[in-house]
Amino acid sequence: MWSRSPSSAPRPGGFVAVDTLPDLRSFDAVLFDLDGVLTPTAELHMHAWQTMFEEVFDAWGIQPPYTERDYFDHLDGKKRYDGVASLLRSRDVEVPWGDPSDDTSADTVCGIGNRKNEVFSRLLRAEGIVAYPGSVALLDELDAAGTPTAVVSSSKNAEEVLRSAGLRERFAVVMDGVIAERDHLQSKPAPDVFLEAARMLGVDPARSVAVEDAISGVQSAAAGGFALVIGVDRGTGPDELRKAGADLVVEDLAELVRSPDTAPTADAQEKSA
Repeated sequence: MWSRSPSSAPRPGGFVAVDTLPDLRSFDAVLFDLDGVLTPTAELHMHAWQTMFEEVFDAWGIQPPYTERDYFDHLDGKKRYDGVASLLRSRDVEVPWGDPSDDTSADTVCGIGNRKNEVFSRLLRAEGIVAYPGSVALLDELDAAGTPTAVVSSSKNAEEVLRSAGLRERFAVVMDGVIAERDHLQSKPAPDVFLEAARMLGVDPARSVAVEDAISGVQSAAAGGFALVIGVDRGTGPDELRKAGADLVVEDLAELVRSPDTAPTADAQEKSA
């Protein structure tokens, strides 16, 4: 089994040399975040959050304005309502928590979160989603080897996204925001959701891999004691992912595909860019 060693130190630029990359088939299981790891839905989430918060900030006269950095610092990887509370708190704004059943017009944490989800669902239905070819290639390789896989997402939209991307049947376990809320599991960066997914899959985190693109997600997996935490840099930055606890960082999961039979073609990789 792959283990940390001086030879696996990152090269300049933040990425691990190809010959040091581990064979994920040698682990007991691989647990994947969804948005930004398997599918480019992080872009839809970013768009939805920006659209919604720009409206809220403008209506309430909140300063400074919403920026892309707010997404990575306060929203990315967290449960929806925790993200709303975190971002508002960064502007010294406190509103009642409310209830998940709150209408989207309610000025509560839950109402604002539901407002964002309404925007996201509209975008998903209008635009659809296609999985990253490199991620599909890695799933193909793991499937062929019989390596168990799971999805660990803070999103309550995970099931819909997986179905839209044609990936739902690949995973026996989908640990999502619906389950997290039902079972009162703490949001990432707490380890709860990754540990629960490992329990549901029947594997030991100490012999399994976690794959994440969000700082809070990497922190969650690292706190859960996973044998290997892989950061996928979709814009967060390799240094930030390593600081959060990633053992290695890649730009795309195609880098981890070992078999030429499952590696995505150049055309497929170009389409995912």
